[in-house]
Amino acid sequence: MDRLRAMEAFVTVAELRGFLPAARRLRLSASVVTRLVAGLEEQLEIRLLQRTTRSVSLTDAGARYLERARRILADVDEAEGAARAEQREPVGRFVVAAPVLFGRLQVAPIFSTYLARHRKVSGELLLSDAMANLVDEGIDLAVRIGQLPSSSLVARKVGETRRVLVGSPKYLRRRGRPRAPEALAGHELIHFTAVAPTPDWRFFHDGRPEPFTFTPSFVTNSADAAIGHATHGGGLTLALYYQVAEAVRSKALEVVLAEHEPPPLPIQLVYPTGRLPAATVRAFVELVVERCDWRFV
Repeated sequence: MDRLRAMEAFVTVAELRGFLPAARRLRLSASVVTRLVAGLEEQLEIRLLQRTTRSVSLTDAGARYLERARRILADVDEAEGAARAEQREPVGRFVVAAPVLFGRLQVAPIFSTYLARHRKVSGELLLSDAMANLVDEGIDLAVRIGQLPSSSLVARKVGETRRVLVGSPKYLRRRGRPRAPEALAGHELIHFTAVAPTPDWRFFHDGRPEPFTFTPSFVTNSADAAIGHATHGGGLTLALYYQVAEAVRSKALEVVLAEHEPPPLPIQLVYPTGRLPAATVRAFVELVVERCDWRFV
């Protein structure tokens, strides 16, 4: 038996003093309303209503139960109303995860704009190059760069980025500009493990991949450290273009072997599957699409 539905039927019968008017209000048949109230009485093991051929009245137990039932139904209506409002308007805690450098350069500014627009949201931005489990770690939405494994997550592509090999003008003057991937064998190479977990870079020639394995002169899990070392003339490093775009524009770094770059990687917003995304998630996705140009190609 649907306890709330039966409770609503009882309250309506009590207020309208009859099964027929209650059935009309509830848009049910009188027999259904009768069964609901009888089922509730059976469940409670008390008689709630006195029935005669001409009238329906409350028993003493029914009168006491009526007040409690009204409060329960009012609380349910309030809870449902709050849930519907939350679905329409962003409210509550909203946790976003992003890679460290992309989060600092790109996600943090748009998150600040989002929180200024939606004052009822309490935001949290988690920056890590590790792949977090959204459900286990209570994350509402994550920014992911690269091809995603098959999963139950919803993914929305919002940009893409090149993978570029860069070095400083000072280093290139000293060691020369490589003209082909095999020429890298004589160079000092900086390995950033978040772009490639192992020192195996992949280049392309005429659409075919050309893997290149090397012994790095410097290894780090920090994009800032890898790019900083390259900027100071320490060697060549493979980076995502958004990480070095400003340094390339200022000529602190130069792109080499551009004709051998692999295809760009997608930038995607991912969030757990649901019948409808929460208003917090939906509003953030809409803001990113509206405001952000995350095409680093």
